[in-house]
Amino acid sequence: MEDKFKKPLQAVALHYDNRPESTPKVIATGRGDLAQQIIAAAEDAGVDIVQDPDLLEILGRVPVGEDVPAELFQAVAEILAFIYRINGRYATAER
Repeated sequence: MEDKFKKPLQAVALHYDNRPESTPKVIATGRGDLAQQIIAAAEDAGVDIVQDPDLLEILGRVPVGEDVPAELFQAVAEILAFIYRINGRYATAER
């Protein structure tokens, strides 16, 4: 029996250049099959995937191509810092 109350899979992809003037940008959003494609593309590209349902809900409302709102910088920065730590990189390291 299907769970009628289960939310469909959702994904948001962000892009961030490690430059002082750069801000994170929403580059893709999707639900259901499109979300699966976004996640698969990220996995294929070796991009880290973080699950944060609350942040996902908010970022899912940001139009594709738009910068992440300043109010969300702290939350996104914490996720980026986490990813840098688990990958052995640091936010100030040059690529």
